[in-house]
Amino acid sequence: MPSSLPVLPPDGSPWRARRTHREWLAGQAADLLGFFQHSAINPKGGFFDLDTTGKPIDDGSPIRQIHNTTRMVHCFAIGHLLGRPGCADFVDHGVDYLWKHHRDPDHGGYVWSLDGERFQDDTKQAYGHAFVLLAASSAKVVGHPLADRLIDDVTQVLEEKFWEDRHGAVAEEFARDWTPLTRYRGQNSNMHLTEALMAAFEATGRSAYLDKAERIASLIIGRHATALRHRVAEHFNEDWSLDRDYRGSDVFRPAGTTPGHWLEWSRLLLQLWVLGDRRHAWMRDAAAALFRQSVELGWDKENGGFFYTLDWENRPALRQKLWWPCAEAIGAASFLCDHLPSDFHESWYRHLWDFAALHLIDQQHRGWHPELSETLRPASTLFTGKPDLYHALQACLIPLYPATGSLTRVIAQENRTEA
Repeated sequence: MPSSLPVLPPDGSPWRARRTHREWLAGQAADLLGFFQHSAINPKGGFFDLDTTGKPIDDGSPIRQIHNTTRMVHCFAIGHLLGRPGCADFVDHGVDYLWKHHRDPDHGGYVWSLDGERFQDDTKQAYGHAFVLLAASSAKVVGHPLADRLIDDVTQVLEEKFWEDRHGAVAEEFARDWTPLTRYRGQNSNMHLTEALMAAFEATGRSAYLDKAERIASLIIGRHATALRHRVAEHFNEDWSLDRDYRGSDVFRPAGTTPGHWLEWSRLLLQLWVLGDRRHAWMRDAAAALFRQSVELGWDKENGGFFYTLDWENRPALRQKLWWPCAEAIGAASFLCDHLPSDFHESWYRHLWDFAALHLIDQQHRGWHPELSETLRPASTLFTGKPDLYHALQACLIPLYPATGSLTRVIAQENRTEA
C-alpha cells in the first residue's frame, strides 16, 4: 500500500466522530499504558528505559534522565484520569524521585540525569525544567498532595534563573551552580515550556503562565517562523538572532530545521489561541500554515513518513523517520479538524493514522517503533528500545476530547460532567 500522499477523499462523517474509530483509539491508548505499566517502575527510584519487547534495560545503574521521569508522571496522571488502576502509583513514584533526587538541594533547580542516586549530568537545562512544570501541573490536576510544592519551586527557578524578560523567552542551560554554560538559545526548550505554561495556567488559574506562553509564541512563531515562510528555526544566538550554521547533537539539537516541531507548534498555537479567548487570530492562521508547510516540505512523497530534518534549502538532511513527528502531526490534524475543518485536514488525519498503523505501531511486541529508515524499516541509529510513551499516547487521546486545552484539563472536565 502506498505511503506517500493522501489519495482517498474523506467520505461521510469525520473519523473522530465515528464510534469504531474512537474505540480503536481508546484501545491503542490502553495498550500503550499497559506496555509501560508492566515493567517501567524501577524499585530503586525513577523509571527504567524499556527494550523493544518491553523489558527493562537494566545494567545495574541505569541513567535516569529528567525528561523521562517527568513525562512518565504526566502520562500516568492522564492514565489515572482515565480510570486506569495502578497509575496513581506511577505518579507518586515519579514525583517522589523528582523532589528527592533530581532536585538539587544545595543550589536549587533540577539536574538533567542521575546514575542511581548520584548526579550523573548535573547541568540545569530549560528543556528539563519545562517538563518538571508539566509533570507538576498534571500531578495537581489529579490531586497529588505535593504538586503545589513542586509547581511553586520550579516556577521560582524558571522565573529567577531562566526567564529573560527582554526577549520573552528562556535561556538554555547552566552549570550546577548556575554559571552560564553557553550563549546558545533554542526554540525546542521554549516550545515545550509553552506547553507546560499552558498546563500550569489550566491547573492553577494564574494568568502569568499564559502571558509567558504567548510571549514565547510571539517570538518563535510570530517573529521568526513567519519571516521564514512558516518554517520553524531551531537555533539562535544570545540576542535571538538566527544561527543557520549551528551544528549540535542529532538527537536533541540537529542542524537545519525539524518539521516535527512545526507540527507540534501547530497544535500548541491552536490551544494557546483558545486559552487566550481567541484574541490572537494570527495564532490560528499560523497553525494552519505550519501544518501545510510540514506536509508539503517534510513528508517523503516516495516512501512516506516525515524526514527528521531538512537543510535550509528544504532538502532532506537526516532522512530517518521518527515516531514523534507522526504522533504530533496526528494531534495537530485533530485540532485543525476541530477549528479549521476541511477535506485537507481530514484526509491528512486519516492518512497519518494509516501510516502509523502500518509502520510505527509494533504489532508483535506492542508500543511504537521509535525510528524507521528512509525506506521504513525499523532502525536504531538515534534511538533504541521503546523510549517514549508521551508522544504516542497523546496522539491516541487528543482526537477523543475537545480541542480546547491540555489532555489533563479536558479529561478532568469530562469526568466532572459525567459525575
